[in-house]
Amino acid sequence: MSALFDEARRWIPGGVNSPVRAFRGVGGEPFFVQRAAGSKIWDADGRELLDFVGTWGPAILGHAPAPVLEAVADAARRGTSFGIPHPGEVEMARTICQWVPSVEKVRMVNSGTEATMSCVRLARGGTGRDVIVKFEGCYHGHVDSLLVKAGSGALTHGQPDSAGVPAALAALTLTLPFNDLAALEAIFAARGREIAGVILEPVPANAGLYLPRPGFLERLRELCTAHGALLIFDEVMTGFRLARGGYQELCGIRPDLSAFGKVIGGGLPVGAFGGRADLMDQLSPDGPVYQAGTLSGNPLALAAGLAQLHELERRDGYAELERLGARWEEEVRGALRSAGKKWRTQRIGSMFCLYFTEKEVWNLDDAQTSDRAAFARFFHACLKGGVYFAPSQFEAGFLSLAHSEADLKFAARVVTEALRA
Repeated sequence: MSALFDEARRWIPGGVNSPVRAFRGVGGEPFFVQRAAGSKIWDADGRELLDFVGTWGPAILGHAPAPVLEAVADAARRGTSFGIPHPGEVEMARTICQWVPSVEKVRMVNSGTEATMSCVRLARGGTGRDVIVKFEGCYHGHVDSLLVKAGSGALTHGQPDSAGVPAALAALTLTLPFNDLAALEAIFAARGREIAGVILEPVPANAGLYLPRPGFLERLRELCTAHGALLIFDEVMTGFRLARGGYQELCGIRPDLSAFGKVIGGGLPVGAFGGRADLMDQLSPDGPVYQAGTLSGNPLALAAGLAQLHELERRDGYAELERLGARWEEEVRGALRSAGKKWRTQRIGSMFCLYFTEKEVWNLDDAQTSDRAAFARFFHACLKGGVYFAPSQFEAGFLSLAHSEADLKFAARVVTEALRA
């Protein structure tokens, strides 16, 4: 595969089409995937790997599930793209609005980045204000306004900001530590009348995985309401993965706008954003906030996503994913005890992260106390043993309905040996 990577670097910047794939956070060269099915992937050399990345979240049923393949094949026979409204758009919009109580209207886009970008523009257009507040370590795609103290690939490569983002634009984005109520109160007291919106991953999953402290999101909702700012939940990862209505269903908080992606595309490129009807009606063609996309609402992507959502519902998938998540957490904690390690493992539903630190992790600063060299050794030991985790300490892992009890036991044995190494 080294020759393949050399060829890739000749034609593709860094040899990859998304930075975290380059293995810069763990060293070595990335492998190339030939095919995937269920809980497994096979590289270009034919090696089988148990996969806990799941194409970074969308593969909630596992790779290449039959209902999704059948839906895509059926849709493709009718045409791969229209650029004209079609019934699948209406069905997906109705499904999202029925499953997520805070969403009264929704618009489809082609990626999570487009979804968050559109939320920010709509927040500014809808309030007439310019300032956006975000949280350190929360990654919302490669949007100029939001590449400030970001997570995901930018964090992995030690560059949480990006060249090419004008300082004047970055100055309109204020960043706060996640879970810091005092900082939150202070920013609203000082600049509440300027804030158009606050955007966050309600469960940050691009700097590993950490949870909101009790009361943090509730107070954020109160402050946004009191100051006329919009609350934007980035549920590109957590939406339709943690629950039927996303994390907002679990926490009982209604944001004004929400961004979605990943699961609702069944593995095909997709995004969506939605919220209160009065805000969404500010979008063109009815309102002054412009947003468009040639491939938005692509029939293949929506067919795949709808098939995946319907299959999750049919199989009572969220209950099963919680059971699998709890079982996996038990296995990892057992592996840590067996290896004599006190590192932190965190989980919610089918998402998890093992931090190589003994410190409790509530924010980006806590996450960055992790021993990255130890993680890199662990990653490569697991990969050698046949288990693929994300090639970065600062990414979440994902379970799918295709993961079996045997898969979890096999992975636990590999993890135990890797931790002892």
